[in-house]
Amino acid sequence: MTHGTDGIDSTTYGTFGNGGGRSGTEPEPQYSLKVFGEVVKACRKRAGLTQEQFAPLVGYSPETVASIEQGRRFPPQDVVERAEAVLDAFGVIRGAAKHLTRRKGLASWFRQWAQLELEALSLYTYECRLIPGLLQTPAYARTLFADRLPPLADEQIEVQLAARLERQQLLRNRPNTAFSFILEEHLFLRDLGGEEVTRELIDHILDLSELRNVEVQVMPLVRHHHAGLDGPMRLLETPEHQWCAYSEGQMYGQFISDPKVVSVIQMRCASMRSQALSLDDSKSLMRRMRGAR
Repeated sequence: MTHGTDGIDSTTYGTFGNGGGRSGTEPEPQYSLKVFGEVVKACRKRAGLTQEQFAPLVGYSPETVASIEQGRRFPPQDVVERAEAVLDAFGVIRGAAKHLTRRKGLASWFRQWAQLELEALSLYTYECRLIPGLLQTPAYARTLFADRLPPLADEQIEVQLAARLERQQLLRNRPNTAFSFILEEHLFLRDLGGEEVTRELIDHILDLSELRNVEVQVMPLVRHHHAGLDGPMRLLETPEHQWCAYSEGQMYGQFISDPKVVSVIQMRCASMRSQALSLDDSKSLMRRMRGAR
């Protein structure tokens, strides 16, 4: 079982997605990210700026700037453009960014979606198999990795967990991005990892749902009409107000840009938002489920 690929490329180690990954043979190099980070760092120092001074100039936190400079995070395009302008880099930063073509832990068919995700105005996620990666706790994610077949080594699990936690920074580092999640009630009733893991998971999701840019709705266990029976789906709005979608199966995912197909997914997502419990009722249900454990 893969527990959902969600763009995972378990080529040796990494994963940024929902589930436990899949097997592969070729590791994803990090050299281009590290080189880009060194270029930004050198230009920042030449300008006489600390990370704390530089971060607000590009609209991100010092932690994000540090992660980019260390080659641990793929830079959003707006960071590239703002850094180029703020640091008067003579095109060096923009040029280095053109060579950022490979990302550790991301399959080639997921990279386009992952890049758009970093700049999206809105993201809609419906899941019926497992809690989405952006909402997972370390204990829940570790359970997914530990249950993965073929099995992962301990070192692989730790690297995948670190990658997942880094991706979750999107929710707090992108306060102007609207994140909307629809989760099936049975995902909590399954008690994946045990009662304590589920209790912590519910507390975590309730905390995230208090963020102004995060909405979580629960699709009740009994529902006479359901627009999402074809499986999980995601929608994304780009800064240019274009829409695209993403869908995944056991081993591979599909990036969708065909306007006709995207329109169908938009209709289904809109219908599910009315079929799921309201935001307040969803929180009440999660609190009741937590109290039952």
